[in-house]
Amino acid sequence: MADDIGTPAEIVELVKKTGVHGEVTQILCKILDGPEKGRIKRRNARGSIQKGDIIMLLDTEREAKEIR
Repeated sequence: MADDIGTPAEIVELVKKTGVHGEVTQILCKILDGPEKGRIKRRNARGSIQKGDIIMLLDTEREAKEIR
């Protein structure tokens, strides 16, 4: 359920590392709850993450640009 703490999303794919030092990972994540449930969105995430992790998105409307 989407509320003040965010919307849960499962990491489906790790796309590519980005950032000056490779500290940001571009991911594809599947929204698990809320009005956009089931959609797959491209997001940037920091920290130690892997496929299958559940993350909390504070905003589900935004989507990251694709890295070339």
